[in-house]
Amino acid sequence: QVQLVEFGGGLVQAGGSLRLSCAASGRTFSNYCMAWFRQAPGKEREFVAAISRSGGNTYYADSVKGRFTISRDNAKKTVFLQMNSLKPEDTAVYHCAADRGPLLSDRGDEYDYWGQGTQVTVSS
Repeated sequence: QVQLVEFGGGLVQAGGSLRLSCAASGRTFSNYCMAWFRQAPGKEREFVAAISRSGGNTYYADSVKGRFTISRDNAKKTVFLQMNSLKPEDTAVYHCAADRGPLLSDRGDEYDYWGQGTQVTVSS
């Protein structure tokens, strides 16, 4: 069992930066691929980025490639999302998720555990 808690959301102007963190409980954090998803009001949940168990491989949605960076610290059981050059369309609730499978995925239904989310609002 893994419990996930996100931190770091807030209000930022367009062009600014935020760093999200997701702290995990449990002893086997390094056994999970981790990802960030987001959901804007009235829209479907959207994949943002994923990272492999070791952190050696990453995968990004085209909409955030080159602006966002996912990373993890297995010793601290934490995954991060550094968000730069933020745009108003990045406004959403951001959720982290954990997948027991070995392969990176952009499909939400393949993730086993989810956090409650943190709000990110980008003003124009």
